[in-house]
Formats: sequence, C-alpha cells, structure tokens
Amino acid sequence: MKKHEQLMLIAAKSNIPVLLQGESGVGKEIAAKFIHEHSKRSEGPFVALNCGAIARNLAESLLEGAKKGSYTGAASDHRGIVQAANGGTLFLDEIGEMPFDMQSKLLRILQEHSVLPLGATQNEPVDFRLVCATNRDLQNEVHDGNFRKDLFFRLNAFPIVIPPLRKRDDFAEIAATLWNEITERTFAEKFPLRDWEIKELSKFKWPGNIRQLKNVLQRYALLKQHEISLEEILSEEFSYKTINDVKENYTYRAPTAIRASAPNWTFIQKALNENDGNKSRAAKALRISRGCLCYQIKKHELHEWNSCKNLAECAGA
Repeated sequence: MKKHEQLMLIAAKSNIPVLLQGESGVGKEIAAKFIHEHSKRSEGPFVALNCGAIARNLAESLLEGAKKGSYTGAASDHRGIVQAANGGTLFLDEIGEMPFDMQSKLLRILQEHSVLPLGATQNEPVDFRLVCATNRDLQNEVHDGNFRKDLFFRLNAFPIVIPPLRKRDDFAEIAATLWNEITERTFAEKFPLRDWEIKELSKFKWPGNIRQLKNVLQRYALLKQHEISLEEILSEEFSYKTINDVKENYTYRAPTAIRASAPNWTFIQKALNENDGNKSRAAKALRISRGCLCYQIKKHELHEWNSCKNLAECAGA
C-alpha cells in the first residue's frame, strides 16, 4: 500500500465516506482496515458486510435492525449492522451489488444519521464512518439503472483506486510480507523468501491479485518440505487460461500435475527441447519413466531423438 498510503492517511483524518475501487483480490478490505486503524475511530468497531451476499427478505432488518415481535421469530431486539458500527467504521464491500431497494434505505441513513429498526416508531441516531468498495464501474451502473445516482454521489466523496498487482512497483515487498505472515503462522521458525523465488513469482500477471498470490505462497510453504518446487506450483497455477488470459505470461517450467498417466505430447516436446534431448532429465521433469518417454517418442515417430531408437534398451532403463 506504500504508493497509496498517503491518500488513505489523508482520508483517515476526516469523517467523509471513502470509495475504494479496484479489481477483485487487490486488498480493498485491507485498505479499509488501514483507514479505520489510522482514524480517530480506531478504538471503535470495524463492521464489514459483503453486499453481494444480502438476502432480499432480510435486507431491511440486516441494515437497520428489528424490534422484538416485529416479525415471526423476533424474540428480542436485533441490532442492524449500522448500529453495530456505531462509534466505528462500517465497511460495505461490493457496494455495486447492493439490492436497489436497499440503496434507498442506505441513502436515508446517510442523510439523517439515524436508523429506523423494523417495528420501531422513532428513529435512533447513529454515528459511524462509511467505507465502501467495488470492482465495478459505478458510473456505468448508474447509467444502466442498476445504482442510484444520488447514492453514488454520496459515496464518491473520496475515491481511491487501488491498482492490480501486475501494475504495482512494490511486488517484492508484498510477496515478502505475505510470506512472512504465512510462515509465522505455519512454522515454529520463520525463513525468508529468497530473491530468485520472488523473481519467479514476479513473472506472472496474477489476475487474482494479492488473494491469488497469497494462495500460491500458502501452498508453496506447505509443499516445499515435500520437495515440491515453486516452479511446479506456478506451472500448475498458470497452465490454463484464466479470466484475464494469463497464458501470454506463462513460461513452461514443468508439466501440469493434473493430467493422465501419459503427458500431453506438447509437454513431452517442450521437455525434450528444454533438456537438450536428454531423456533421463526430460522424463524426470515429466514425472514418468524413461521407458514411457521412449514409447511416446516412438508412438509419435519423432526420429530426431535417435538415442531412443532402441526401444527395448530404453524400456529396460
């Protein structure tokens, strides 16, 4: 967050709504917590809600709460998330997915600084800081009629765009920080991420951003003790097309672990080329026997690997 830390610190000193924008996985909730922890409300609660997970029939009571007896099963008063964030920060993630009828209720809460719980006859004052996040273009959502224009201008008081991981210039620092957190939780003794490992990681686009990088590092931390290399993990992670087409950044390292007993012929050719025709090394990289490799070479009639012409000899290897 170094590049945007100053903006977030400026936002933290005020009480105006902040709108965090960026792709999924870039760390918008981390940024929201950063703003909260550096604000005067840091001693108060930090309440987060994913607006994409709101059930329409619960939207009203979820936001503003409900009084005892206001609906079947309401055995006691129920505080809504706005009241739960009183004195602190309310973080609404994926605000662009908030149901349209709920948007009008949020707008009224922001205008009146109060909530009207279900079954109540009087408004109850609330004091909270609002931070919202979205991976959508809210102006387009307004244009398409999916988001209220008046609410958008309420939320867009202090917009902060968090760039995707592939455009960050602090990749090494992010990777090292994530790795230290993972190893601290997983192992009794921390050990650093080496420079060549960071260099390997930085070759990819990371369409899932920080979340995807963290997943890969967690996997590597657990599997490296079983002699699974970082190259193998990255090969498996990026051996297929993703939403953002990471294929253009994919460099062959090792074949994908998810395959049939005989590897794809393309993998075999690449392994042979990368190992200068050495079938023992190629077979090891492919995780198959040398005999199986020679059988595949004969099957595809690739005669340039002439040392495999004696299949009987190879099969016995």
